[in-house]
Amino acid sequence: MIKIAQGAEAIIHKDNNTVIKERFSKKYRLPQIDESLRQFRTRREAKVLRKLEEMQFPSPQLIDFCDKRMQITMDFVPGEKLRDVLMRGDEYQQFAEEVGQKIGKLHAHDIIHGDLTTSNMIMSNEIKFIDFGLSSFSDKVEDKAVDLFLLDRALESKHYQHYPEIFDKVLAGYESVYPEAKHVLERFVAVKKRGRNKKK
Repeated sequence: MIKIAQGAEAIIHKDNNTVIKERFSKKYRLPQIDESLRQFRTRREAKVLRKLEEMQFPSPQLIDFCDKRMQITMDFVPGEKLRDVLMRGDEYQQFAEEVGQKIGKLHAHDIIHGDLTTSNMIMSNEIKFIDFGLSSFSDKVEDKAVDLFLLDRALESKHYQHYPEIFDKVLAGYESVYPEAKHVLERFVAVKKRGRNKKK
């Protein structure tokens, strides 16, 4: 078993074709609050992964989880990060539209990814989404608009050479599959305006 990544919330190990994600304790939190929060997030992520499997959404398949050890075991998703593909300057239009369609499918099922970046998208036979550690269920237009706003900021920062054209393609894909897209995009404009005002 080898360590392949560590984020703010968890350590990721790879064991053959499986991935083990373990949420670690935060010393600055009260022990009871820390344990409760980690258990809640572990259970919620497992629930989202189960729903994604029901939807046949391209993402890691849940194998097992243990909220005592704060661990989730899932299958390993091979491939190259979309971030690296776009950094090479490969054709982005088709990728961007596919990304938008997949986000639209998530939102149609009231799933919020919570960390939409091209580092959490893997190029395989199709684009697969990973890292649902901050995901949640919500039917709120605001939450879906914020999800898009996070991707918008990531694209502007990491892929500025293709921005804003790449995000326009994402939105085109999003609108093509999600009937409620109009309401989300109206709120997205407001969310983006708030984000700009905070920078001032």
